[in-house]
Amino acid sequence: MDFESVLDKCGSFGRYQFVLLALYGYTNILSSFHYFSQTIISFTPPHRCVPADTPDVYAFVNITSSERCRYIEWNPELLRNQETKCQSWQFERESNYESITTELKWVCDDAYKLAVGQSFFFVGSVLGTIFFGYLADRIGRLKACMLTTLTGAFGDFITSFVHSLPFFSAGRFIAGLSTDTQYILMYILVFEYLNPKRRTLGLNIVLAVFYCVGLMVSPWLAIWVGTWRHYLWAASLPALGVLCYPCLLFESAEWLLTKRQFDKAAECLRRIAKFNGRQVDEYVFDEFIKFYHEKLNEEQKSTTDTFMGMLRTPRLRKFTIILFIKSMIITVAFDILSRNMEGMGTSPFKLFSYTGITYLPAGLTIILFQNYIGRKGMACASLFVGAVITALTGYLIASLNPAEHSIVLAFMVGLGRYGGVVAYDAEAQYAAEIIPTSVRGRGMSNIHVVGYAFGFFSSYIIFLGTFYKPLPSLFISLLMFIGSALCLTLPETVKKKLPQTLADGETFGIGEKWYYFPCFSQKRKLAEQTMTVASIENTHKTIVAKQF
Repeated sequence: MDFESVLDKCGSFGRYQFVLLALYGYTNILSSFHYFSQTIISFTPPHRCVPADTPDVYAFVNITSSERCRYIEWNPELLRNQETKCQSWQFERESNYESITTELKWVCDDAYKLAVGQSFFFVGSVLGTIFFGYLADRIGRLKACMLTTLTGAFGDFITSFVHSLPFFSAGRFIAGLSTDTQYILMYILVFEYLNPKRRTLGLNIVLAVFYCVGLMVSPWLAIWVGTWRHYLWAASLPALGVLCYPCLLFESAEWLLTKRQFDKAAECLRRIAKFNGRQVDEYVFDEFIKFYHEKLNEEQKSTTDTFMGMLRTPRLRKFTIILFIKSMIITVAFDILSRNMEGMGTSPFKLFSYTGITYLPAGLTIILFQNYIGRKGMACASLFVGAVITALTGYLIASLNPAEHSIVLAFMVGLGRYGGVVAYDAEAQYAAEIIPTSVRGRGMSNIHVVGYAFGFFSSYIIFLGTFYKPLPSLFISLLMFIGSALCLTLPETVKKKLPQTLADGETFGIGEKWYYFPCFSQKRKLAEQTMTVASIENTHKTIVAKQF
């Protein structure tokens, strides 16, 4: 009577699971509001220099983009025109929306302040992943999920009151503490209590639909409230809804089992059975407790694998380093492809909203094709295609007039986001299957930490666009090409027994060619089987012919 057996009796796809999925969807909306708030508050509209003290020299202002940070005025003492640094700007605000860049005048010489402040968001995400991961192991998944969500919302809320770079950086740091963990901890709760046959479909569809809804709604919410400060209030206050989670959800039974709280785990399952309207005999729970008293303690005592063990043997060390590099590439590519919306000839609000719908087909792509072409094929293809699209987008930005070709550029931005989302989702599952079960939790946490640490540089890479607009796209496409090539050095995991220990991980995929893909292998086997059957039939016909 292990956990999955008892969960089947209590209901693994009943009313409780529907509530779980609904709250998982709500958490995804909160997560999308939170993560992309840094994008919504920092849109920089087209602007031109306007002399603040002498409006009569407005005719001498050079309003070309290359000179928007300086203006020319007549100097009567020198009897010639004089170039002066701009101290005031006229912004072409989208629907009169006041962003942090327009309010605090963080443009031209002060444009670096936005990149510096936003980079602290990723510093917070690294420390938050470590801290809340530790906290989840100490106090439980549900409590940690609530605390990390409220911490992120608090960071967004206090950011709305800042007026200087140091306080802005502090607010973004606090907001970043909850990045990733608020989604991952809720994902774990749903994963554990959901029927294994429904997990891939249920989790991916809910993620795609609700995260997509959050993305598409957030720009219009910002325009409706009018200012970046009010938007942060609107984006953070719904997080108070997680205070209702303890009334509707139960703690992770798997976590309770690892803490040897077998009676509490059994009580969670009893309440789920009651919620789902199932009648389960008491002896089932008694056998459940007895099973884990006898088995679980022995398994925990016998486990000696540590994450550092993955760096001691050559094959696992290679896999681990490649997974670290892939996580860094995909994290920064995903972030930049999602945020680099300006200068495309279209309102960044509309472009961000409309291209957000790509999350839905990206989720469907994972569901439909990942098992067919394999984990390696999906990871490699998504990065390669995304790199091609991103490089082409950079070329088009450099060669086309955005005002005249806005639809083409918007389409390319949407394709780029689609490739980034597919690569991000594919990488998470692929990494989880390569890492041996005995260190999977710690391994995935460390990979996420390294990825978000590299995400620190994404704001500075976007800042390169102030010197040459295509630079962020070209830089990211190069990284994605590298990531695609690295995928070929990893083993395929689909339809294989996954490694349980470090010893299994060291021998996993030995002898497999770098160009092995399940879809091609299946066609080859089918062709060989067809030839074999044909050969047998011909042999049989020959024998029959000789007899007669």
